[in-house]
Amino acid sequence: MSALLGLRPEVLDTCTSLGLMLLVVLLMGLARVIARQQLHRPTAHAFVLEFLATFQLCCCTHELQLLSKQETAHPTWTLTLIYFFSLVHGLTLVGTASNPCGVMMQMILGGMSPETGAMRLLAQLVSALCSRYCVRALWSLSLTKYHFIERSLACKNPIHTDMFKAIITEAICSFIFHSALLHFQEVRTKLRIHLLAALITFLAYAGGSLTGALFNPALALSLHFPCFDESFYQFFVVYWLAPSLGVLLMILMFSFFLPWLHNNQMTNKKE
Repeated sequence: MSALLGLRPEVLDTCTSLGLMLLVVLLMGLARVIARQQLHRPTAHAFVLEFLATFQLCCCTHELQLLSKQETAHPTWTLTLIYFFSLVHGLTLVGTASNPCGVMMQMILGGMSPETGAMRLLAQLVSALCSRYCVRALWSLSLTKYHFIERSLACKNPIHTDMFKAIITEAICSFIFHSALLHFQEVRTKLRIHLLAALITFLAYAGGSLTGALFNPALALSLHFPCFDESFYQFFVVYWLAPSLGVLLMILMFSFFLPWLHNNQMTNKKE
């Protein structure tokens, strides 16, 4: 404790933020263990797990976004944190989507019933809003100077480009990420988690300066809820429709267009 108190204030604040994120991960992990032991109805079990997973992702991203704004002079530090916490989420949130686009992909490909999908979507949206209010309550304690500055959670427009480029950015990020999810399923779990974490870090680096590269409607709702209230159409199109469009295009390409093209080529060769 004395060693921590001897650190520079900014370093101490950073350590406090990192500690809060790890605490959220531990608490959500404990809650998942209890849920698996106590909840025996599949519907309730799935709802609670999806709620906890989305809550963990949103809370950690709130804190991570706050840290990134303070460390603008060291972008590699921010990318390192994104990679590390993507690994943490990948290891701890197995079996959950934490992303409405992921649920939509599973429903379209037949891996999830519409009823289960609707229940998971509801859990994600409720959790996204709950995480926002939980973060507001936590930041109101002013545990760090960053929290004191940012505790109002006012709308700060994250879109730093024109509407068309913002839509393309979110759609492409969603396309690439969900393509990887679909095609990395046969890869060994440990390697797959590292590949996905590296991909998320790359997408955050490539598109972060334009839209934040969220490609997750629930996460966007949690991070930018007041912005949806002020400019609903713009944020709905960029952060909800664009990622969904990216997933739909990915499914059309890999499940319909490419197989159709392959079959046509095989038919032409036979002729």
